[in-house]
Amino acid sequence: MKTQVAIIGAGPAGLLLAQLLRQNAIDCVILEARSEEYVLSRIRAGVLEHPTVELLHSIGAGDRLGREGLPHEGVDIVFRGEKRRIDFPSLTDGKKVTVYGQQEVVKDLIALKKDFDGQILFEAENVQLHDIESDSPSVSFTRHGEDVVLTCDFIAGCDGFHGVSRQTIPQDRLKLFEKVYPFAWLGLLAEAAPAQDELIYSYHQNGFALFSMRSPEVTRLYLQCHPEENLDEWPDERVWSELHTRLESGDGFRLNEGKILRKDVTPMRSFVCETMRHGRLFLAGDSAHIVPPTGAKGLNLAAGDVKVLNDALVAFFKSGSTDLLDAYEATALKRVWAAERFSWFMTRLLHKFPDGEPFDEAIQIADLDYFTSSEAGRKTIAENYVGLPFG
Repeated sequence: MKTQVAIIGAGPAGLLLAQLLRQNAIDCVILEARSEEYVLSRIRAGVLEHPTVELLHSIGAGDRLGREGLPHEGVDIVFRGEKRRIDFPSLTDGKKVTVYGQQEVVKDLIALKKDFDGQILFEAENVQLHDIESDSPSVSFTRHGEDVVLTCDFIAGCDGFHGVSRQTIPQDRLKLFEKVYPFAWLGLLAEAAPAQDELIYSYHQNGFALFSMRSPEVTRLYLQCHPEENLDEWPDERVWSELHTRLESGDGFRLNEGKILRKDVTPMRSFVCETMRHGRLFLAGDSAHIVPPTGAKGLNLAAGDVKVLNDALVAFFKSGSTDLLDAYEATALKRVWAAERFSWFMTRLLHKFPDGEPFDEAIQIADLDYFTSSEAGRKTIAENYVGLPFG
């Protein structure tokens, strides 16, 4: 097999890159280790920034998003039992975010890809990258018992944190940064209508809480917990009691309770691989960076990466210029570190740190007061939350 761009991974980054390349008549093949059914069933958060929504519409993947996505013009932040709103449009020239599950984005992108060329090879096992420092890299894999070699001009590593792409880069060439947080999120999916239309972030002495939603019928909720939390210690009664306590804001808001469909624990870490290019291999999405979910940046960072990478590949194939390819790492990392900073900031601002001293907690309250009461503070949160420009 031969193609121009081999894409490793059929998550949002790989699928989005494929559509952007297709619009510019650049051939690509996506290799995905999992089955199509597995990929379509992966549940992930889905707060889409303004630039991400615009990008999805521009490639023809915005129809269902436009119908079923839940636009949000702000978020509430609760502390000391008081609720304060960050109004996005008034602070960002009319921009907002949209709640739309990541798995729904993936469904739309897979359907779009199949409509045009179908080049997504699911269940591609034993993927290995070869000759990435040469002008003729290749990818070998096994599919349905057959050994295959795919030759290409470039490889886009979009296969996530545990994927093979980053692992192929020599260890002495990797520049890595990581911060592991001393808490996790207990995530809950409940069969209950959301009690209000926008997200609530809460700082509480018992720990952080987040009220969100997946649809008009399903509420998504999170509680700060220990990284090694035993789910057996969180029966439904305790879950609802703790959510009511942490989200109390004195304005009459009360959660709608319902059947809990799912419980899971999400560890919290910040991670950046600044080596986003090695030879003809380019990393994008979770293969290059992880953010704590507090800032809602994961999928949006992937979209930013692939937009920059697509522009660079288009310049190469249309004119032979390597300028944008050579600048890819620096261009992408500028936005990556901005999102990492915001995600760290929101995490530090809203969580109860187990080793926090009284001074640290007093600073948190002072920060919460400033960033929710002053226009400058609210604007800082709003413009980062709705999304900084790509590139």
